[in-house]
Amino acid sequence: MFRSLRVFNYRLWFAGALVSNTGAWMQRTAQDWIVLTELTDRDAAALGITMALQFGPLLVLVPVSGLMADRFDRRKLLMWTQGIQCVLALGLGLLVISGHVQLWHVYVFALLLGICTAIDTPARQSFVSELVTEKDISNAIALNSTSFQSARLIGPAVAGVLIAWIGTGPVFIVNALSFVGVFGSLFFIRKNLLVPTTRLTKAKGQIRDGLRYVGSRKDTLVVLIMVFLVGTFAFNFPIFISTMSTIEFGKGSAEFGLLSSIMAAGAVAGSLLAARRERVRFMVVVVASAALGLLCVIAALSPTYVFFAVVLVFVGASSLTMMNTANAYVQTTTPPQFRGRVMAIYMAIFAGGTPIGAPIVGLVANVWGPRWSLGIGAAAGLLAALIAVVWLTRNKSNVSTATAAIPLPRETVELGTQEIAIVGATATRTS
Repeated sequence: MFRSLRVFNYRLWFAGALVSNTGAWMQRTAQDWIVLTELTDRDAAALGITMALQFGPLLVLVPVSGLMADRFDRRKLLMWTQGIQCVLALGLGLLVISGHVQLWHVYVFALLLGICTAIDTPARQSFVSELVTEKDISNAIALNSTSFQSARLIGPAVAGVLIAWIGTGPVFIVNALSFVGVFGSLFFIRKNLLVPTTRLTKAKGQIRDGLRYVGSRKDTLVVLIMVFLVGTFAFNFPIFISTMSTIEFGKGSAEFGLLSSIMAAGAVAGSLLAARRERVRFMVVVVASAALGLLCVIAALSPTYVFFAVVLVFVGASSLTMMNTANAYVQTTTPPQFRGRVMAIYMAIFAGGTPIGAPIVGLVANVWGPRWSLGIGAAAGLLAALIAVVWLTRNKSNVSTATAAIPLPRETVELGTQEIAIVGATATRTS
């Protein structure tokens, strides 16, 4: 389960990311809370707009961000993006503490953070392949998610207590300080132990090459469609949890933070289960998607706060099982020279759908109530699973429970003055 932690560079990265992610989750909780309760009168649509601004750049900048991840030194690129995020957290925190913050300020900071995150995300996702060998990538991805979700377990609960005790402003400052963890890990990583990766030099058609590769992989396209549906309409957990907590159950900031942490406990369990699997199975993505849809139905029907909290554990486990497996499936079946661009597309589809889904889900929560917004998430999970089942049924000859080889398309990737022909290469896929 923890085999990637035997690698020094990955162990260092894991620890730094855990500290930084904890601060990030504290800021997310504070940002959601200030928009929902301090700058508006529980306006879920305003919260949806904030999320749309924060995640929208992932969709718009995908051609550039993916190419940057494949072309530049990912370690140096991450140091720049993490530094800018630190400055943004500090700036918003000082604005809140001064008492001059307005809703449009939060919108601007969310947009700037979204632009920076759009560049950071594909570099961070594909940087894992430089920290561990190919056989441990799936495990490292799952442990990355465990770090992220462990932070999600700690961060919102701490943020909820701090908000109730000293207000929202200091929470943003704490997040700015937490970037010391990721800076330290990036600085002290042993560069001689990094797994060598070929960098693309400037050439024409590299963005088209990435899109053409994705278009040639039907199984990857199905996974991306599932990720889009679930990421757009079911992964709006800040809206689901905050509106159910405040509107349906009449709870305060501490209870809101606790619900986020409870859900994260299930997410950690799902991440660890994914880390134990030696093979990445397509069917796990399908089953987890269906389970998420059904669990969202049960959550929407929750009669009490405690019942809702219990269901969130399983919602967290199913959601992270699906997304971890989908992420690992795409990365492990993509050749290294395409990985940055493919992961940019993956993350754009996953998080970039939020500008579409979050305002819709927030509006539904405002008009018909939080329970109906959860119903949208349920429909998305079930529809995604149905699409995959239909595709699997029509492609039985290409899908089995055993490991199979998928031929990659014959394609020429121009690297400066050199051309590397990819002919007859194969990527391992497990259904």
